[in-house]
Amino acid sequence: MAVANLTNDSVSLSVGNDSIVIRDNFEAIRGGRTLVVTGFVPEVIKAGHVIIRETATKEYKPMPLAAGEAAYTTLPAGHVYAGILVSTVLTSRAFAGIMVRGSVNPAACPFPMATIQSAVSAALPLITFLED
Repeated sequence: MAVANLTNDSVSLSVGNDSIVIRDNFEAIRGGRTLVVTGFVPEVIKAGHVIIRETATKEYKPMPLAAGEAAYTTLPAGHVYAGILVSTVLTSRAFAGIMVRGSVNPAACPFPMATIQSAVSAALPLITFLED
């Protein structure tokens, strides 16, 4: 007889900045998306993380991080900026709400936005970036 365990291991996430980084969420991708996290090292993807989409496959991914995981790297070829992650998720359960219209506090984002801010703003004109 087959036996299945229907309980998940307990996990604790720190979501303290979620409501600070996402100031207003007026519109998100309906139903969210499951992120492809292959090669993404951190175990947690925090709210405010930039989400990209591969144009050929239409797969959504977290924006890659530079060595040392302290900043965003450049946008990979064949990808576009798709939105901003609404709430913190585990990489192992990367079910993402992706904001496409609203406002973000860039000072509270998990990684500095300065190097990609103008490109993200141009690609996502319905998202405003306003610091408190």
